[in-house]
Amino acid sequence: MNRLKGKTAIVTGGTSGMGRGIAELFAAEGAAVVIGGRDVDRGREVVDGITAAGGVATCVSGDIATVEANQALVDAAVKRFGGVDILVPNAGVLGIGGVKDSSIETWQQTIDINLNAVYYLIKLAVPHLLERGGSIVVNGSIAAFKAFPNHPAYCASKGALVSLVRQLAIDLAPTIRVNILCPGQVDTPLLWDSAKAFPDPKTAVQDAIDRIPLKRLGTPEDIAKAVLFLASDESSWITGTALTIDGGLMTGG
Repeated sequence: MNRLKGKTAIVTGGTSGMGRGIAELFAAEGAAVVIGGRDVDRGREVVDGITAAGGVATCVSGDIATVEANQALVDAAVKRFGGVDILVPNAGVLGIGGVKDSSIETWQQTIDINLNAVYYLIKLAVPHLLERGGSIVVNGSIAAFKAFPNHPAYCASKGALVSLVRQLAIDLAPTIRVNILCPGQVDTPLLWDSAKAFPDPKTAVQDAIDRIPLKRLGTPEDIAKAVLFLASDESSWITGTALTIDGGLMTGG
């Protein structure tokens, strides 16, 4: 407990799934959390839950693909909590559709949310992170390293994030650490949306579980614990790393 005491964190996509798990764990560990999300009601629900548990949080709604929404998150952290210590760009979309049948708009939206928005948030927050030192943990995907049927925009965006993180780790050292977490299949609404790219979604998910050496899907709590480690001082000598957390899937076992 209290591994993030006195810290302020921004978590995008924090109203559901992995982002919600991260926001709740960060608050339990003492951080003041600024949650970014599109759904005002879900954001209020997460903030109310954190507050009831004795934590501190606020939610800023907006279209994360815009510079303005990212600026609003940084402004909220600085004005309400005095600065920024931790960034977790977590928001993402799938952009399902193969190159033969998906629209240009799907490609653009996926790149805007999964890649451009990450850059916007980091760029806008860096001046504040430099004042206090800090940690950036990007939520990526094993899709950076392997293909998934009918997910070209998603895979491309996640692969680009790995390259971006490695570059920023050099550019922002030694004051700011930058790492990326690359989850496998995690039991969230996004996973089940992804499964719709297959003829039988339930069978597709079960097939995925069967290929995982640990024989289960990940949980938002699994991801949150790994993000906490990378965000905290416990990983003070780790930067530029892509940490795979997938139950062993990428081992090929």
